Amino acid sequence: MSDPRLEVLTPLNSQLIIIDHQPQMAFGVQSIDRQVLKNNVVALAKSAKIFDIPVTITTVETESFSGHTYPEILSVFPEAPLLERTSMNSWDDQKVRDSLAKAGRKKVVVAGLWTEVCNNTFALCAMLEGGYEIYMVADASGGTSLAAHDWSMQRMVQAGVVPVTWQQVLLEWQRDWARRDTYDAVMEVVREHSGAYGMGVDYAYTMVHGAPERTGHGPVLAPVPATPVAAE
Repeated sequence: MSDPRLEVLTPLNSQLIIIDHQPQMAFGVQSIDRQVLKNNVVALAKSAKIFDIPVTITTVETESFSGHTYPEILSVFPEAPLLERTSMNSWDDQKVRDSLAKAGRKKVVVAGLWTEVCNNTFALCAMLEGGYEIYMVADASGGTSLAAHDWSMQRMVQAGVVPVTWQQVLLEWQRDWARRDTYDAVMEVVREHSGAYGMGVDYAYTMVHGAPERTGHGPVLAPVPATPVAAE
């Protein structure tokens, strides 16, 4: 029997759940720089938007504790409902189960806070009770310590969860640069969110291929040597 984990993620076989990317949850993250974490989950959200991936956004105790989902995520999915919960485990909320079932795809890409609680319990229960395949986006998730994140990832991997990174997911969805209908949008995400890779793309586009810069700016003023100051 074939192993479904050997199947590459595609825009037709996967869905995304974003769990508790809220300020108070991020305040407790110590396993990854918080700004890097935010960059990565927003990049993942934009990637899902490009490929029309079904997305579930769930939140916990928004008004009483965790605060509101990052506006950068909400701007990507302005019409998406926010599935509020009280349980740390998203699988305990029927709205979440219904949303996943409605998408009709067994491969679930997960980005959430915290790795050792909300991600861990959801992944194990969704696999055991729902028969889902979980792809945990390690660099778009965070734990309260590096050990908490790493050991939780190891526990999930031992249980059959597939560890991935956000850019890996994006490039699996794209798969072939000949797919021109999504090429430009993918490269826009890369240039904005992929660090040195994105800088390299900008450099290649402008310096090698002569493409215009992404943003306009004022006039470029030529160098003017300063007049030497006479010694008194």
